Amino acid sequence: MPTDPSTPRRPGTPGRDEAYVVDTRRRPKRPRGGAVAPPRPDERDLGPTAPPHEPRYRWRKGRIALVVLLVLLVAWIGFMVWVPMQAWGAVNKVDNIPDGERPTDTSGYNYLLVGSDSREGLTKEQRKKYATGNAAGNRTDTIMLVHVPESGGKPVMVSLPRDSYVPIPGHGSNKINAAYSIGGPKLLTDTVEQVTGIHIDGYIEIGLGGFASVVDSVGGVDICVARDMNDKKAGIDLKKGCQTLDGGNALGYVRSRYEDPLGDIGRAARQRQFLGALMKKAATPSTVLIPWRYKSFADASAAGLAVGQETGIADAVRVLQAMRAVSNDEGLSLSVPTSDVAYRTSAGALAVKWDTERAKALFRALKDDEPLTEPPPGTTVEGAKNS
Repeated sequence: MPTDPSTPRRPGTPGRDEAYVVDTRRRPKRPRGGAVAPPRPDERDLGPTAPPHEPRYRWRKGRIALVVLLVLLVAWIGFMVWVPMQAWGAVNKVDNIPDGERPTDTSGYNYLLVGSDSREGLTKEQRKKYATGNAAGNRTDTIMLVHVPESGGKPVMVSLPRDSYVPIPGHGSNKINAAYSIGGPKLLTDTVEQVTGIHIDGYIEIGLGGFASVVDSVGGVDICVARDMNDKKAGIDLKKGCQTLDGGNALGYVRSRYEDPLGDIGRAARQRQFLGALMKKAATPSTVLIPWRYKSFADASAAGLAVGQETGIADAVRVLQAMRAVSNDEGLSLSVPTSDVAYRTSAGALAVKWDTERAKALFRALKDDEPLTEPPPGTTVEGAKNS
């Protein structure tokens, strides 16, 4: 029934054009006594709160960072493995396995490390720069026996002076480097095996140009030169003292012998010293942790290397580790005991004669893989150390 607009309204009563408003909010119950109950915990004013998804966001962000680091680590490890494997595929293989009966293969690993003075692959400019001359044919400037023990002793590098007067199978007695000139790696390996009684497990050879490139790839090698060295035939004029040698000077340093009062013996000592220093430099962070330098070292090493057909990358790693151990005084740097460094052969040539008894004792110890911690008698020469 419509309401007369003139009729006065009771207080709180809506008019014709007004609607009822109902407060549906839940109000706190009044406890007995008339006091108002305190608000529930979820109704209190707790101040500003963190966004509800921030913890999850932080967790996701940390997980992404961890995944990125793992990916980078795996990529780096893969690169470190791929580089030497890829370089090894470019290494030249040579036949060094002797025919006929060979010494028994005993405990430990024995490798023949050879530095060839072949000019093959060198340009005219390089031959002039390195003072190598133009001699034809192949000879060896460096011959070393590297022993890696399984008995717990120290790794051993033994120089076999290139002028050592020894029997060469099928060719009488001659300087040991003649074996390489006559029959290459195979006859040289056969000669070393027969004269030492040691089975050779692997063969590694590096040429002149390859050696210089390897040195340059690591930015030069630090060497302490024992005395002034001015040798035109080796292309060097070095002053006494510690210095960094580039590829050309390094090559002359390890080749020089005419100005050395110890001749071939002194040169062999410098070769062992330098190879150890080279491996020490190759293992430094400045080489390993810089990708392009690490790859450059691997590629230069592979380009200058020739290895035996049965020599694998694991064998090369053992040789490198042995040289590094020698550079850190954790290995032995030795020379074959000699009795005469100016021995006159039947042909009238000057050669190096070994001390038979002491040489046999050294080779027997290596063959039996005896743990060596100190140089055996006669294996070091006074004045031959250059470091």
